[in-house]
Amino acid sequence: MEEYFSPDFSEELLKSKIQEFSEFINAVPEIYLIIDSERRVVFANKAMYEFFKDKQTLQVIGNRLGHLLNCRHAAESIYGCGTTETCQTCGAFKAIVESLHGRNAVYECRIEQYETGDALDFRVWATSYNNNGKVYSILALSDISDEKRRQALERIFFHDILNTAGGLYGIAQLLDDNVDDFEEFKEIIVNLSERLIEEINSQKLLLSAEKNELQISIDEINTRKLVEEIASTYTKNYQVKNRKIDIDSKTVEIKIISDKTLLRRVLLNMLKNAVEATPANGTITIGCTALENKVEFWVHNPVYIPREIQLQIFKRSFSTKGAGRGLGTYSMKLLSERYLNGEVSFRSDEELGTVFTARYPIEIKRNYNV
Repeated sequence: MEEYFSPDFSEELLKSKIQEFSEFINAVPEIYLIIDSERRVVFANKAMYEFFKDKQTLQVIGNRLGHLLNCRHAAESIYGCGTTETCQTCGAFKAIVESLHGRNAVYECRIEQYETGDALDFRVWATSYNNNGKVYSILALSDISDEKRRQALERIFFHDILNTAGGLYGIAQLLDDNVDDFEEFKEIIVNLSERLIEEINSQKLLLSAEKNELQISIDEINTRKLVEEIASTYTKNYQVKNRKIDIDSKTVEIKIISDKTLLRRVLLNMLKNAVEATPANGTITIGCTALENKVEFWVHNPVYIPREIQLQIFKRSFSTKGAGRGLGTYSMKLLSERYLNGEVSFRSDEELGTVFTARYPIEIKRNYNV
């Protein structure tokens, strides 16, 4: 058991208490850590070391959690984990800080890993422990990745897809009473059916992408025609209602080589988010700009995103629309960065509103593998 402790961790009373339960602590599958007042690991159980088996990582003892889990935000500041603006929204960081201030806490945490873009979902329990005037945080981490995926799928199928299927059923009932009015309802039936298929394919695509099972298919794409197609497709959506979708007059028409299915999915999600954010009678604008060796698609809406939401916008499960709905912006980033050699970003201004951009090379690397 001794090898799991920091050499500087000399509080014999606390160490002896941990050793009394060593067999239990090292038998459980969850990660258990003891964190000092500097938020550095002074003890880690066997599960923590098993987590890093066959992986390159920093020394566990003496490092902060974000460094150990290869959090992308820990690399954004020279001061490391817990010191960036984004860190203030991290569930693990908040749990540790609260427990070091004497309050037990439970939070959920999503760690986006540096370079690979992979993500880890944990539920974090932090318990305050005072040992001879020194306060520590006893941390337990449980992997909830499968739970978060299940919740998201349940939300999608029980909410979005059920709503669409309900609309389709409603039209069918009307037709049952008014068979002669079929032509009047024909377009509505087609649109609802297309949206139902679109929702199902969207989730199928996302699951495959997260499992690294997607195979990209290279196509020649006309950027102007793609933008027009996206705008036309979404204009038929019932959510547009009194909103207007404009195509920017300066949208370029050039040929790019990429995966049209994935690119189309990214742009549809980008437009969908803009429509949902825009109030009635508002205008959404979509366009495409040529850059040096790259092309940039963008969607503008007039609504400002509050700063606390901006910091979490690309997290898988974060959404202002309710639990389990945060998949649109997350999938945009996942598909773009992992499969399309691209990058997705946004800027939001109280006066100018919000613009999401997706930037891609003119020609995707044909030997690009995930």
